[in-house]
Amino acid sequence: MSKLWFVLGAANAFLSVAMGAFGAHGLRARLTEHMLRNWETAARYQMYHALGLLAVASLATQKGGADAAGWSMLAGIAVFSGSLYVMALTGVTKLGAVTPIGGLGFLLGWVLFARAAWRG
Repeated sequence: MSKLWFVLGAANAFLSVAMGAFGAHGLRARLTEHMLRNWETAARYQMYHALGLLAVASLATQKGGADAAGWSMLAGIAVFSGSLYVMALTGVTKLGAVTPIGGLGFLLGWVLFARAAWRG
């Protein structure tokens, strides 16, 4: 399973850089300053958790038991970053209500990562 986490971590790191560049160069003239900051936050947190997925892959290689942390971080990326990307593109600010659910996924992922590291 560690191979999956390495691939998902690398893919999310790639997407984070691509989304950040797209926001900086392709959307700067189209988004309000507030929505552009939301876009940048989405890309930044996607990168943080892409690196987290690579850490999950490393832990899974060494000790195993980190899959729940990886799934939680991946869900956090989808919900947190995904909702901010969509909100920035559409202007539908009600999507901001689901963003904290993704943040909870991130927090849970790090707790599960620590538990897996401790138990392993």
